[in-house]
Amino acid sequence: MLSRRTAILSASAGLAVACTDGPAPVSQKSDYNTTLKPLPFAVQEIYPAAHKGRIHIAGGLLAEGGRAVAVSSHHIAYDPKTQITSSLASLPAPRHHPHIVDHKGRLYLFGGFGANPGAINWIMSADTLVYDDSANTWSALASAPTPHAETVAASIGERIHIVGGRRPKGAANLAYGDHADSLSHLVYEPAANAWATAAPALLARNSATGALIDSLWHVVGGRSMSGGPSDAHEVYDPQEDRWRDGAPMPKGSGAGGNACGVLAGQIYVFGGEYFDNGGRVHPEVWRYNPKSDAWTSAPPMPTPRHGLGAVVLDNAIWLVGGATKPSGVDTSAVVESFTVSV
Repeated sequence: MLSRRTAILSASAGLAVACTDGPAPVSQKSDYNTTLKPLPFAVQEIYPAAHKGRIHIAGGLLAEGGRAVAVSSHHIAYDPKTQITSSLASLPAPRHHPHIVDHKGRLYLFGGFGANPGAINWIMSADTLVYDDSANTWSALASAPTPHAETVAASIGERIHIVGGRRPKGAANLAYGDHADSLSHLVYEPAANAWATAAPALLARNSATGALIDSLWHVVGGRSMSGGPSDAHEVYDPQEDRWRDGAPMPKGSGAGGNACGVLAGQIYVFGGEYFDNGGRVHPEVWRYNPKSDAWTSAPPMPTPRHGLGAVVLDNAIWLVGGATKPSGVDTSAVVESFTVSV
């Protein structure tokens, strides 16, 4: 099974790239906790979310003997304080690459790929689901205007924004090759249960990652089918409905299947894979300082992964699941946390 998340990383560990001559990044100390209890099962190609103090994971690719063999309908919540995982109501159907977002205390799930029984297919979905905590149930809401997956999503103000990823090229919607990279920027308004569109991205790519700092949405990394791994960094201003280029990641460090979180006002980007010379999952971590518009290296991941989730809770970034080898090989249940101190 060919993974959708690829990256070629050739930047040196100490490289820094900046668009402007701003102040140097604040000196920080970083640390990982590698002794945490793992997830109850190995899973990759997930987009988890922090919700009511726990890490919620829904869908993804499940593994046997480390290799991805099935599409998941599981919905679990991992408590960082106790390291206990609770099993919650399953998704209505198995789904990999679904994006879940906490918006004003409610948990939503968007898009992703469905599959036929016993197969790993790429049936892209336009579904919108909402989770009811009190009833422990999922319900359907208004479908998106178009199927979407491998996107970047964020709760911004009163709406949820979904950008990039892939869309069907035509009527076919079963195999990975049926889809193409997209510039599309969808916007869901929960209060009205309605969809709209916003300014399209500058670059069509999939499997990127993103984070909010000071009401600006930063989308970085990922890949395109035509250009391969991308170092692009785009910044969206929701007040102006406009995208601009930020400082790109260090040359060659962009990755599909990476994940990120914000600590101490800076973005940390983790993981990714590439297939050159047999491929690898790289351990490199990159830190972005918005004050200097510059990237620097951060301590590498103890367990390199792609297709993982990164969730910010309790002043830490929690790195969950993913795969330690390219494609669907060595799918992991590992949970590690990352903290910084100034």
